[in-house]
Amino acid sequence: MTRMSITNTPKTATIDDASLIGRTLALAFDDDPMMRWFFPDEAAREAGLARYFSTIFTRQYVHHGVCEYTDAAAAFWVPPGAQDKAVPDAETIQELSEILGDRAPLFRQAAEAAAGEGPQEPHWYLAVVGADPAAQGQGHGAALLRSGLAKADAAGLPVYLESSKPSNLPFYEHFGFTVLGEVQLPGGGPTLWAMRREPVRRPADA
Repeated sequence: MTRMSITNTPKTATIDDASLIGRTLALAFDDDPMMRWFFPDEAAREAGLARYFSTIFTRQYVHHGVCEYTDAAAAFWVPPGAQDKAVPDAETIQELSEILGDRAPLFRQAAEAAAGEGPQEPHWYLAVVGADPAAQGQGHGAALLRSGLAKADAAGLPVYLESSKPSNLPFYEHFGFTVLGEVQLPGGGPTLWAMRREPVRRPADA
C-alpha cells in the first residue's frame, strides 16, 4: 500500500507559522545563486536563511502580502494595492543588516537594482516561492503557484517575478511566464531574470 504524501494543499499563513516558513524556505533556497551570494558561509547559511525569511515574513509580507504555505513549501505574493507598503521599513532594514553582516551593502545594492527594473503597470508580484527539496516532485511549489495565479487571473492582472536560478525558468515558463530581460546584480553578483505572465481570461470573462 502506498503511503500518503504530505499534503500540498495551500493554507493561509499567519505570524505563528514564521518558524516553520523560515525553516522551509531556508532549505528551499540553499542552492539559490543569489542567496548563496548573500550567505557565502556554508556552515552558517541555513540558520542565516531561516532568520532572513522569518524576518521578511513577520515584518513585511504577513501584514501586506498574501502568504500561503503547504507542509513543505511557502510563497509570498504582493497584490498591487500593497506594493508601496510591502517594502522594508528602517527597523526591518536594520534587522536584515544584522543578519547579513558584511554582505548587507551588497544586499541593499541588489534590492535597488531589482526594484529599478520593476513594471509600472498594476500587477501581482511573486516575491518568494520555494519548496523543501526533500519533497521535490510532490507538487508543493506548483500548488502554491497555481493558487496565487488564480487570484491574479480573477483580478485580470499580470504577474511579475525575478529568479536567480536558471534551472527554474522552464518551471515558470510552464505556467505561462516569459523572460522580460536580465539584470546583472552589482558587486559581482549573479544574474536575475525578470519574468512576466499575462492574465488568463476564462470564457466567461470574454
